[in-house]
Amino acid sequence: MAVRGRDIGLRAASAVVLAPAAVAATWAGGVWFLALMVAACVVLAFEWAAMSAPHARRLMGGAVTFGLVASVVSAHFGAMAVAFIMLVFGAAAAGVYARSRGQQALDAAYGVLYLGWPAVLLIWLRDVDSTVGLHWTVLVFAVAWSADILAYLVGSTVGGPKLWPRFSPNKTWSGFVGGIVAGAVAGAVMAAWVDMGRLTVFWGAILGLAAALATMGGDLWESALKRRFGVKDAGNTIPGHGGLLDRVDGLMFAVVVVAVGRLAVLMLERGG
Repeated sequence: MAVRGRDIGLRAASAVVLAPAAVAATWAGGVWFLALMVAACVVLAFEWAAMSAPHARRLMGGAVTFGLVASVVSAHFGAMAVAFIMLVFGAAAAGVYARSRGQQALDAAYGVLYLGWPAVLLIWLRDVDSTVGLHWTVLVFAVAWSADILAYLVGSTVGGPKLWPRFSPNKTWSGFVGGIVAGAVAGAVMAAWVDMGRLTVFWGAILGLAAALATMGGDLWESALKRRFGVKDAGNTIPGHGGLLDRVDGLMFAVVVVAVGRLAVLMLERGG
């Protein structure tokens, strides 16, 4: 129990330091949010390189960073088509460069797409200075963090059958249920509390449930990737959590689901 208590303490301390910075940059928007995203992309790129190409982590980290930052900056200036083109180009360029250095081209290319797709969509969700865009971005954080924290707490407290022991031996079905319930509640609360366009409380709960499922899926997917690369954590950037990728793996999947939800609401609003 002492080890678990110390682990929870490290997680809490890391959250106290990192969460306010992320929330402040998200609230400010504009260049501050861009700076947050660029910094996150650089860290994630080098963590991915350390996992997938440990003998050439600096070279591969730089190659993946190029594709990510080019896409994120393009999205920040509203050039979404260019952002997705840069994402594909960056993935191809990283793959070619990796092969020229004797590394796995597919791993490098996949790293750009895996990390870049949600980063671009998160920039789109924030929509620079849009108040409603801020609310949708907060929804992503609220659902993903709620699902992640409750899944950990419920799973640690209740225990029970393992969810996917082959790739993630510590995750339980009880934690999974706790996580999706927390996500649904977070989605409903956000829809009731702030302006989310035509997103009702009911559909906010449904979207939160779907995003929480995506959060759980993203966490499991990264566990499978780490098992493939033979590592326990993506890095040691955040005490108690491992690497930044270990902290945002579920968030990245949740962003995609929430972005689809926002697109559906936008289409509904434009259709009258």
